[in-house]
Amino acid sequence: MGSATAIDLSLTKVDKTTKSGSCGRQSSTRSGGKKKSSKTSRISGSKRTSEAASLETVLPRKTPSRAAAIASLQNLKEKSIRLPEKPDLIVAKTDRVVEDEVTALRLTVDGPEDDSGLPQRGLFDFIIHDEDGVAQPLEMLEVQDLFVSSLVLPQGKGSADRSLGVMCEGFGRIEMWSISGFETGSPTVWVGTEVAEYSCLKPAGLYKRNFDLFFDKALLCVEVFKKLSKSFGGDPSIGLEELIAGTIRSLTVNKSFSGGNPTREFIVSQGEFVFNQLAGLDEDESMIMATIQNGRFSEMPALIALRDECRQLGFSSFRPAGSIKISENSTGGSVDEEMDESEKMARLLHEEELWKAMRHKNVKCRGRSRKNEYYIKINESEIAADYPLPAFYKASADETDEYLFFEDDVYMFTPDMLPRRTLHDWALYNSDSRLVPLEVLPMQQGTESDVLIFGSGYMLDDDGNGFCDYEGSGTGGSDAGSVKGIPVYLSAIKEWMIEFGGSMLFVSIRTDGAWYRLGKPSKQYAPWFQPVVKIARVAISIIKMLKNESRVSRLSFSDVVKKVAELDKSDPAFVLSSPQAVERFVVVHGQVILQQFAEFPDETIRKSAFINGLLTKMEQMRHTKLAMKKVTLKREANQNPVAGLKLDSVRRKTMQATTTKLINRIWGEYYSNYMPEEDAQKGAAVDEAKPGEEEEMEENEDDEDEEEIADLAPKACLKPSPSLKSSRTKSRASLAEWKGVSVGNLKSGESLYREAIVRGIAIAAGGALLGGIDDRLLIVFIEYMFEKANGLKMIHGRLLQRGSETVLGNAANGRELFLTNECVDIELEDVKETVVVELRRRPWGHEHRRENADADRLDRLRAEEREKKGLPTEYYCRSLYAPDRGAFFCVPYDTMGLGNGSCYACSFREACVEDFSILAGKSGFLHKGVRYSVNDFLYVNPQEFSAEAELDQEKFKAGRNVGLRAYVVCQFLGIEVCSGSKHADAKSTKIKVRRFFRPEDVGQEKAYVADIREVYYSNETRTIPAESVEGKCEVRKQHSLPDTHAPAIFDHVFFCHCIYDRANGSLKQLPASVRFESSKAKAKDKGKGIQGEEERQASGKDVEGDIETSERLATLDIFAGCGGLSEGLQQSGVSLTKWAIEYDDAAAEAFKLNHREAQVFNKNCNGILRAIMERCGDKDDCVSTPDAADLAAKLSEEQKENLPLPGQVGFINGGPPCQGFSGMNRFNQSTWSKVQCEMILAFLSFADYFRPRFFLLENVRNFVSFNKGQTFRLTLASLLEMGYQVRFGILEAGTYGVAQSRKRAFIWAASPKETLPEWPEPMHVFSSAQLKITLTEGSYYAAVKSTAGGAPLRSITVKDTIGDLPPVSNGASDQKIMYGNAPVSWFQKQVRGEMTTLVDHISKEMNELNLIRCQRIPKRPGADWHDLPDEKVKLSSGQLADLIPWCLPHTAKRHNQWKGLYGRLDWEGNFPTSITDPQPMGKVGMCFHPEQDRILTVRECARSQGFLDKYVFWGTVQNKHRQIGNAVPPPLAYALGRKLKEVVDRRH
Repeated sequence: MGSATAIDLSLTKVDKTTKSGSCGRQSSTRSGGKKKSSKTSRISGSKRTSEAASLETVLPRKTPSRAAAIASLQNLKEKSIRLPEKPDLIVAKTDRVVEDEVTALRLTVDGPEDDSGLPQRGLFDFIIHDEDGVAQPLEMLEVQDLFVSSLVLPQGKGSADRSLGVMCEGFGRIEMWSISGFETGSPTVWVGTEVAEYSCLKPAGLYKRNFDLFFDKALLCVEVFKKLSKSFGGDPSIGLEELIAGTIRSLTVNKSFSGGNPTREFIVSQGEFVFNQLAGLDEDESMIMATIQNGRFSEMPALIALRDECRQLGFSSFRPAGSIKISENSTGGSVDEEMDESEKMARLLHEEELWKAMRHKNVKCRGRSRKNEYYIKINESEIAADYPLPAFYKASADETDEYLFFEDDVYMFTPDMLPRRTLHDWALYNSDSRLVPLEVLPMQQGTESDVLIFGSGYMLDDDGNGFCDYEGSGTGGSDAGSVKGIPVYLSAIKEWMIEFGGSMLFVSIRTDGAWYRLGKPSKQYAPWFQPVVKIARVAISIIKMLKNESRVSRLSFSDVVKKVAELDKSDPAFVLSSPQAVERFVVVHGQVILQQFAEFPDETIRKSAFINGLLTKMEQMRHTKLAMKKVTLKREANQNPVAGLKLDSVRRKTMQATTTKLINRIWGEYYSNYMPEEDAQKGAAVDEAKPGEEEEMEENEDDEDEEEIADLAPKACLKPSPSLKSSRTKSRASLAEWKGVSVGNLKSGESLYREAIVRGIAIAAGGALLGGIDDRLLIVFIEYMFEKANGLKMIHGRLLQRGSETVLGNAANGRELFLTNECVDIELEDVKETVVVELRRRPWGHEHRRENADADRLDRLRAEEREKKGLPTEYYCRSLYAPDRGAFFCVPYDTMGLGNGSCYACSFREACVEDFSILAGKSGFLHKGVRYSVNDFLYVNPQEFSAEAELDQEKFKAGRNVGLRAYVVCQFLGIEVCSGSKHADAKSTKIKVRRFFRPEDVGQEKAYVADIREVYYSNETRTIPAESVEGKCEVRKQHSLPDTHAPAIFDHVFFCHCIYDRANGSLKQLPASVRFESSKAKAKDKGKGIQGEEERQASGKDVEGDIETSERLATLDIFAGCGGLSEGLQQSGVSLTKWAIEYDDAAAEAFKLNHREAQVFNKNCNGILRAIMERCGDKDDCVSTPDAADLAAKLSEEQKENLPLPGQVGFINGGPPCQGFSGMNRFNQSTWSKVQCEMILAFLSFADYFRPRFFLLENVRNFVSFNKGQTFRLTLASLLEMGYQVRFGILEAGTYGVAQSRKRAFIWAASPKETLPEWPEPMHVFSSAQLKITLTEGSYYAAVKSTAGGAPLRSITVKDTIGDLPPVSNGASDQKIMYGNAPVSWFQKQVRGEMTTLVDHISKEMNELNLIRCQRIPKRPGADWHDLPDEKVKLSSGQLADLIPWCLPHTAKRHNQWKGLYGRLDWEGNFPTSITDPQPMGKVGMCFHPEQDRILTVRECARSQGFLDKYVFWGTVQNKHRQIGNAVPPPLAYALGRKLKEVVDRRH
């Protein structure tokens, strides 16, 4: 609620003369959420008036009369005004509506009221209005009576749970308003009536504009307070300009500020308002310490200067046209009341116009070119005179491709998310290696450029320091030897920009790999960079000229040109003394100047006469106009000419994937028939039609983390669509007749038939037809036929879906149909024709590959021949499509088309019905397919206990799990209330439960030290609705807990040895008399239960011991990395990785160190597959390049002997890198030739050639959507073509026991002889939205539900993960150290195991400047670069550097506020997604330890991924971070392995 409270501007019963814009009384003081009596903290009217008189001339006016205090409820009702029926206020049908305020207060009591003051509530969907119901600004309270209509919520219920609120239509008159929250830095607006005080939570939709302006003014007050308050690092003695500049910077990055880009004019116009609010704090009792520390606000020079400048503006001087004229009456006489209200309203209208104009500034300040649909290209021939004669770049021998140093998943980035580096000793050149000017490349994002420019230089991390002396560029850049960096050659440069401020100037360029801030160029390129620096200096000089001019419009284009020509020769912006020469220089380089002006915040400068003149001059030169398009990142092969010179020396060169003929055919045919450019052209047309829409869409995409979390769960058995039935009820003259006699009856009595004839067409069960129902033409597989009692002849069948109607889309084979579980009843009369559908059933296994391929080839030839002859298409079906389960299954051949009245789909649908029922004798109930008996232990939704759990507490972006709660463990004691009807329902049935508390209910420290499976017995019982039960669990004594060393928990077994008394907070030993008895009844539990666990525990087997090593699946891990996926799968006991392929040397060594039983091939997988196929005599089936054949030939005989062979591999898993290749048709090389370089083709070819029993593909979340979903769909189509069953989904690693947000896409495949593994149940609460995959337009699938609303276990925190590790310093390099203490949390004990020595607790070393910044970041949750003081620091070299990286505040608007950069982790939160190169200015900048001044160590990052401490990594610090960042978290892999193990166990 805040603490210190500013003065309100309402009136009380005071003197009839008070100052305009002042207040009549001060509201009650609030500190730390405590309220005090309104009577004790108000300033009397007379006192306020005298103070006001001492500060300014008092304007006399007549105030509305105020009635005496309310004496009774009746009197209150008389003073209440109900809002007339208007569309402004939306009342939900479920809202309780009351007519008077007192009743609303009584119905919203939430706990005992504080007697020390008025009751407090919250207002939601409120409108402030006058007696006539017309909405009014809150500040009109100064001159007229105002009232409020709103939903009243209990105080503290800011989550907008309408069910807790009451809609009040008859509030008393508003007596005051106030602003609190100064000490917390977050304002809250309050209004008060005679009987209560209300915090304004959310205005109604149509009142939002009025309130947003007022809230922005309140936010401005708070930000000024922070700049002047020492407790916030402010300075009470700063000057006015510094105060305004700092406030603008703070509001710019404050997401709560809705006014767009704040301007100086806006801040000055509110100067008197701000002064009055802060001056009122001087008299506030709670601000005594602040006054002692800072001095009185009313005496601060900057605040007084702000107020005085506001008064000097004068209202009439900037009154909008058509506004009310204000009478300048200063004689002390009274003006009439109507004029007083008019004056106030006119002032508020002006403020609103100013504010609205500022809100649109965020778009306008992008400059004219951002709104244009074209970009005026600079003509290279016109600027040639300013550049040297042609020269060519000379590449060095050790340059490396920039792509080797960045993430492979660039396609999921926006340009603002790319990593940031610096480039020194650099040069730019074209594809012929000719040096080219930077300015021929467009400066505007998304410009369709017709030039390709590349670069080379020495790459370093960007520490954010803006200092670079470009002025020395003319004499040559730095020598290569003086720069400590990595020599790289860049891919094509896509855009560049100039950023400036004060004396700072720097240039940045962007490729599809990273942003590079340019240091000094090389000596060779320095003359080519000097003109760019010159024109940038000219633009800055012109801006300064215009800014110093009292009236900017006075300086025309020619005037500015003359002034530039008159500059002194020593001025950096001096060009020549001739105005004609200066004009030529300015015009030909005009686009650079335009872009610098476009980024300048002063609109009068941006729209000056000079800019209009410059645009006119440029248009007269008829320069080429380039189209503007949406920016997309594409990691294409590096076209840099240096790459062509280094093919022999660069080991990681692009190679066409080695494939089988099947994979080559599927993907090749797709890209031969599908033209991506067609969609691109359609999309471009849409974008051009609505140029403004694109920006909004991009903003929404940036706010993905703030997506509303829906608690919608994909059930294990979703109800399929109900059967479609013919609507005809009467028989008609029949054109159909049965063939043969009835073969039996349905359960309902209808006669069954196997065959029929319709219009001469023979139809039989087991066949397929094309029929119509409700104007839909459907392909139906016939299950059986029957005749209704009314004589209608019917067919019952299952829909067959075309592949294009499934998730496969355009990747599907046009002749393949997919069986579904959707049934139809169709009349025989509606049959159009029969359809030939082959239920395809081919022999499975690698040994049948050739014969199946030959059969498929003949089938395709036959189909092509039929198509040429115009014959009907013959279809085939081999898979059942279940979109509600995200899977393709084998067709159940043995249950189809039997004609006996049975239908598998109907049976499946009936089994999925989840009716609620009460068991006999009220001994239990059946809910969602689970049987609950008395004494069973249950999971209950935490919302049932939300009042105690305080679920609505604040969450930081850095630790979004803060505040989330696990399910509440309870014991079912009995059914208390039944619905009373024959058909009981879960909502009305009440059950009595005993609550068990968790350690986190006691406190955070207790949660940290306790076992995550521990619960506490209590004597608290509660009656809850049965619908709040989420599943079953078990509670035991600690000694009977199963002993497991698994990396994650899935057994739903808790232990208890203490009793908790919440009243006094005590924990005591559980009495021996307490026993835990539960029903042993078995029930289908959908994962939330203990079925299947008891047998394992009783047998004494641990998870890994269920299958002997010899019986585990022999596994091949491709793109194995350091082995995270293999590690987790092996921990589950289902697999044994015998072979691994990894190209990276360091990662391959790490895999060997941890999986000594595996044969690791540190080779290119293309060569390995080629060698295997050669060894097996299948070279003719291998599509590969000579390079792959050479690699295969270079393998030693020993390596060839150790290669895996078909028949030996039971399981293939891996995560192939996918670079993305949509839109590549703009280059000369064909799209298909580039697709052939994708490693996923090789990965799928391994599966095709080996045909293992199981297959698992892992990739980044965006795998399912990049390339417009093409890669994902083709991957599914390829696996289905091989004959596999397939399941797809996205999982969040944080829900499986790691303290990290990491979303990954997975595709399971199982042979037709096996069962597809299910998705593992998420066990930990985690703040993540529903992870959906788009199936077809308007339909989605989510593998598991979001656990933000509850899960069996709490989330693992940062402190749980690394809290026991010893402190180390920046750049720590000791490979082995002692732990120094014992593990504390459950997670620490699991990952440490038997280790006594800590390995890899080493940290990247930050440079001196970044270390200082880290030391100045506060050690509190959510702290990042925004918390750095705005000052300079002196480095050991003597150089002064900005503490805040210069580029961050100046580019924050364009880059989503650079949220998280230089961020410190929260002990109680979670880690961000693990990346391969943690650094404060990186893609994930939140990498600082919560308490220590350093970047996270290798071991800390490994723990965030769930690696055990015994797991080691290899290479440099950078190598190790890369290995960890690319790995699959072992606990997530373990969870997947458990589900695979269930399938394997079942078959054994």
